[in-house]
Amino acid sequence: MHKILLMLLCLAGWYAGPATAAEAKTVSEDPALEQRVMQISNELRCLVCQNQTIADSHAELAIDLRNQVREQLKQGKSEQEILDYMVQRYGDFVRYRPPVKLQTLVLWVGPFLLLAGGLYALLGFLRRRRQSPEFNTVSQARLDEASRILSGKENR
Repeated sequence: MHKILLMLLCLAGWYAGPATAAEAKTVSEDPALEQRVMQISNELRCLVCQNQTIADSHAELAIDLRNQVREQLKQGKSEQEILDYMVQRYGDFVRYRPPVKLQTLVLWVGPFLLLAGGLYALLGFLRRRRQSPEFNTVSQARLDEASRILSGKENR
């Protein structure tokens, strides 16, 4: 049974062929336009990947957003107009570096608050552990063993 499964697995791997990813081709023939598209795309977060810009992402939504940026640039819109359109449509989260304002304060301060809370909890745990009776007591057998080792009378 195992041989049959192994053979089917090998056959499936051979049939699938090598999986290769290709870089997305530029859509526009104008290199200056493509450079501006990529510049603006580096300012926008991929809403699918969330840790990549739409310039770096290969998700379908990122490709669609890059195409929207390209079309708006062809219509003569400025970089700020395009960014404002994207923020209006998807919210401040679409900005890879959201502006500091009241609505995005959690995005900017949240990680530091979590870090401070984690350090506070760790210090509290260590303080309670140090004050516990099990941590501060050493059995007489362990003390005798330590003094025997220090005096050089240990069994070798």
